[in-house]
Amino acid sequence: MKEEQSSLLLKSSSLFPPPQGVKLSYGTAGFRADASILKSAVYRVGILAALRSLKTQSVVGVMITASHNKVTDNGVKIVDPSGGMLSQEWEPFADQLVNAQTPETLLSGISSIFGAIALDLGILTTPQLHWMVHARNKGMKATEPAYFEQISSSFRCLIDLIPNGTKVNKLDNRVVVDGADGVGGEKLLVLKNILTDLVNEVRNSGKDGGLLNDGVGADYVQKEKVVPRGFGSNDVGKRCASLDGDADRLVYFSVPSNSSSKIDLVDGDKMLSLFALFIKEQLNILTREGNKKSNNNFQAHLGVVQTAYANGASTDYLKQLGLEVIFTPTGVKHLHEKAAQFDIGIYFEANGHGTILFSESFLSWLEARNNELALVSEGSEQQKAALRLLSVSKLINQAVGDALSCLLLVEAILQHMDWSIHKWNELYQDLPSRQLKVKVVDRTAVVTTNAETVAVTPPGIQEAIDAETGKVP
Repeated sequence: MKEEQSSLLLKSSSLFPPPQGVKLSYGTAGFRADASILKSAVYRVGILAALRSLKTQSVVGVMITASHNKVTDNGVKIVDPSGGMLSQEWEPFADQLVNAQTPETLLSGISSIFGAIALDLGILTTPQLHWMVHARNKGMKATEPAYFEQISSSFRCLIDLIPNGTKVNKLDNRVVVDGADGVGGEKLLVLKNILTDLVNEVRNSGKDGGLLNDGVGADYVQKEKVVPRGFGSNDVGKRCASLDGDADRLVYFSVPSNSSSKIDLVDGDKMLSLFALFIKEQLNILTREGNKKSNNNFQAHLGVVQTAYANGASTDYLKQLGLEVIFTPTGVKHLHEKAAQFDIGIYFEANGHGTILFSESFLSWLEARNNELALVSEGSEQQKAALRLLSVSKLINQAVGDALSCLLLVEAILQHMDWSIHKWNELYQDLPSRQLKVKVVDRTAVVTTNAETVAVTPPGIQEAIDAETGKVP
């Protein structure tokens, strides 16, 4: 490193000293803490991103977001060249840089940041940044208009492929969306102008000064199972949805009666089930026995990935569909990694974060199959199935869970199947469950196995859990 670079780093890092007595750790959400103590971390993550970019010779991203948390909370994380999370191999290095107590210690961990260029993309949802990094490194146009063009055109293609005879009432097929008073609300208004028949109304868009994630948003709705601010008795019978603050989570809900704030929740497990059902249906149509001379010998490996947070009824339903269900420890990085091992891998957490991954080899076969079908049987059910799958692969975010693209896919599938939100919610009956946080003195005292589904220690705790859950048929 040149002397002038060293001098500049020493001078600039002294302006952002790390908080005393605080040790930060890089997790799935990056470095997360109260915003008042994150200035040093944000500065140093910028350095880390430059190093990661130079090491990989690719574009990387930096996202600052409160996500689904309260407005005083915040976080900063890196988007890797793939559009996914930072490589786990770099997490210890990230911890060292951010927790270095002096500018000199920080400098010793940096070999060079010469040649790194920063580009300010402005205010985006977290999934938009992931999409843009992924697109840029694949040589595609990586702008916000390009993002909206891809997801909107793919959505229109799916709508155009709705089976003949399906009743589509445009008024009934519009959704009311809670934007969590975050960036997703603002982007929804853009999408509403592009797809005028999609969204009936965007509430809590952030324009009226509402507080981020305060009584609104996907996390609040999913955890509390009550209507978000701005929703109530006037919404009985409507199809409603909630994004979280940075628009990487999505849940649906309906208001069952005008006498209660309670809701009928349609969470990430139900979204996974809907997507899996649709994808499996299209694969069955596509691989149906037909022209023996056709290139139809590819057996796509479809799998779904869940965590211990998943409702057991959803797992049973997916297995009844004949699908392979894999469990991983909690954390998007674990889900994403496992889903990427399938030709088509679908992962979702109950909180509404998830996506569908398509392997490059499967997409290459699918493109070839579609071209072949276009020549020998254009407009056939098999070709339509191929086109639907191709459209889904372009609509759904291949880098990370994306509430906007998932919203479009849900709406397209519900119209395809001519289902109401109530019909969708009847796929299976959730087993009784409740999620809450419990503060303990030492969280490491609880040791789990089998992807966090079984507690090994303290002794006797799993037996007590089994005794309680065994009371439910």
